[in-house]
Amino acid sequence: MSNRSRGDGDQRSTPPNIDVMYSLKVDNLTYRTRVEDLRRYFEKYGPIGDIYIPRDQFSRSSRGYAFIRYLKKRDAEDALDRMDGTDVDGREIRVQFARYGRASTGDSREKGRHRRTRSRSRSPRRSRHRSRSGSNRRSRSPSTSRSKRNNRHENGERDQRH
Repeated sequence: MSNRSRGDGDQRSTPPNIDVMYSLKVDNLTYRTRVEDLRRYFEKYGPIGDIYIPRDQFSRSSRGYAFIRYLKKRDAEDALDRMDGTDVDGREIRVQFARYGRASTGDSREKGRHRRTRSRSRSPRRSRHRSRSGSNRRSRSPSTSRSKRNNRHENGERDQRH
């Protein structure tokens, strides 16, 4: 058994060798379901190597599913057959063999902690259109400039635009 899945604050040992384990994905868990709860339901089918409940990177609440890894394929099959469709914490859970392995520790969980807030380039990302002559000058609309409009208004003239 790995200290990693206990969730009791002890120092964690090295991660278990998951390459030799058989992983089940358990869906439709409540947000209050804990590793200890899952261990109690699933360990009767055989020794468990690891239990992992993914958490939202911002709120740290459960995402509603878990991965349970068994040391023996037969134990994982027994757990799947007997636990799929059973009630856990008032919900009917779905159990299946996990299709993909868990992301390595350096991937998804670390990625959220070190996100960049700016792009590498600090220059503005406005697109600048160049005229055919190659100048960077922006084209102006045929409307009257603001300063001319204000001068006309002060002199009692009306703006001709609608």
